[in-house]
Amino acid sequence: MSQAMTTAPQDTLAPAILRGERRALARAITLVESGRDDHRAQANALLDAVRGAGRQALRIGLSGTPGVGKSTFIEAFGKMLTAQGKRVAVLAVDPSSARSGGSILGDKTRMERLSRDPMAFIRPSPSQTQLGGVARRTREAVTLCEAAGFDVVLIETVGVGQSETMVAEMSDLFVLLMAPAGGDELQGVKRGIMEIADLIVVNKADGDLKPVATRTCADYAGALRLLRKRPQDPQGFPKAVMVSATEETGLADTWAEMETLTAWRRQHGHWDARRATQARHWFEEEVRQGLLARLTGSAEARARMADLGKAVAAGDKMPGPAAEEMLRWLG
Repeated sequence: MSQAMTTAPQDTLAPAILRGERRALARAITLVESGRDDHRAQANALLDAVRGAGRQALRIGLSGTPGVGKSTFIEAFGKMLTAQGKRVAVLAVDPSSARSGGSILGDKTRMERLSRDPMAFIRPSPSQTQLGGVARRTREAVTLCEAAGFDVVLIETVGVGQSETMVAEMSDLFVLLMAPAGGDELQGVKRGIMEIADLIVVNKADGDLKPVATRTCADYAGALRLLRKRPQDPQGFPKAVMVSATEETGLADTWAEMETLTAWRRQHGHWDARRATQARHWFEEEVRQGLLARLTGSAEARARMADLGKAVAAGDKMPGPAAEEMLRWLG
């Protein structure tokens, strides 16, 4: 048996990750994304092995509707940061193909310049049908990127459904990327999304769209002022800013705002408190997922679920009573 087969992943991958080797990081993320039970055990051991390094990156969650220019913004923003000597990791959560489970957007191909940057690491990851389009193991991939010494981790989500809430639960800052729009489009932005945003970035503020972007930014700034003040925000936050990812303007100002907010939260204890709350949230989520998998893992339980599902589909049972029957059977 080869050395690679007999050596535990945490013994070989962990030191390489801590040295910042990108190939080892890619292999480790593949391991944590695997659904196999033996890989799950190896992934947990690997995460324990790198946890002791105590490294922290700035985790920036980024969302926005398709077509708003997320990939263009991330590439321009990432290149600006690497030019400053910062190591940048991008975890781009793509929607999964319902048929194959594979990633269908391919963000790496849409960030060609950044993908060639030795200071950057881009990992497209299919959402694997998880709620909100956020891969269940993305937060573990973030931990691995931190252990590998990256300074900034950008977590991009598809921007549909509840993905914004889920990515905010694994980020230090949550950025909502918006396109220049009129009043009707502003009215369509859900209040809940506005309430979790730390920064609204109006992209495409160039050419003929610049006056529209200016008005849109002012509209969002006014809307943010109407929201209830959050304890984790200094005066003036959350706020709206303008950028042009294609002309690469406004990026430095946006980064300065992020640094200001991060420094204030660190100084006032909100950074550590937020991370502790997030860790507890994901622990409880793992317990819920594990219990669900265990309860329905046996062949008998799956058969019972299938029978009740057929009865519901045929109209013989209502979904609520059928679920109660299944829970009583499991209990």
